[in-house]
Amino acid sequence: MNDQTYEERLSFRLSRLNVFVAAGSLAIILVFLTIYIIAFTPLREYIPGYMDVGLSRQLYELEQRADSLERAFYSKDLYISNLKRIMEGKEILDRIPDITDTARDYGRIVLSPSEEDSLLRLEVETARDQYHSRFLESGDGMRSSERDYLSTYLFFPPLKGIVVNPFNAASQHFGVDIVTQRNEPVKAILDGQVVFADWTLQTGYVIGIAHPHNLISIYKHNATLLRSQGSYVKAGDPISIVGNSGELTTGPHLHFELWHNAVPVNPEDYIVF
Repeated sequence: MNDQTYEERLSFRLSRLNVFVAAGSLAIILVFLTIYIIAFTPLREYIPGYMDVGLSRQLYELEQRADSLERAFYSKDLYISNLKRIMEGKEILDRIPDITDTARDYGRIVLSPSEEDSLLRLEVETARDQYHSRFLESGDGMRSSERDYLSTYLFFPPLKGIVVNPFNAASQHFGVDIVTQRNEPVKAILDGQVVFADWTLQTGYVIGIAHPHNLISIYKHNATLLRSQGSYVKAGDPISIVGNSGELTTGPHLHFELWHNAVPVNPEDYIVF
């Protein structure tokens, strides 16, 4: 109605059918409008679960490029491997042989110390406390020669095995290669802090521990690492599992190095493996 003259301007009859038709029509319009927005406008990127179509194309192109790089690296590795085999007088291969991974189900490996291991730990800790107390009473132990100084430590053997490749500084083999049973845990030789725990191309999984008085022990070619960088370990604690990782390896073993004041020393002079 007109506010001034009260003249009737528009009239409609309200019924259940009219309300149902109006609500249904509005719902249909909203559904078609939502479908149009999702299908033909960039606003669909703001709806959870939808992404830009161009992103899928970019992912596909990156996947193709990664696949090409993988095939190129494989061809390069095959070429270098065959070149090495030619120099060694061996037969040329059509494909790179599969390297047996020593990583298995490590959940079944028992890392709890045995009775002999507990007794050895007690002996190491007792001897260490005695030697450290003696040096504290007599002054700075570094006044003696390095060999005499290192001899005062009672090192915990990283593992029991056979040394197949001894220390040889002339050939730049700054450690010893120890062969033992598969899936044997590697243990820390002294108390210290893990300063390196990562994978390298040549030596596989490597872990390095810094000990007091500028001592560093390095454990290479592990199958897996049990401690991360920054972890504190005690003598005899398991730190890794012996393995066959890295390019510079011919079988499951542990390459162990001992450094003092940035100089490599022969571990067999101080540790019985």
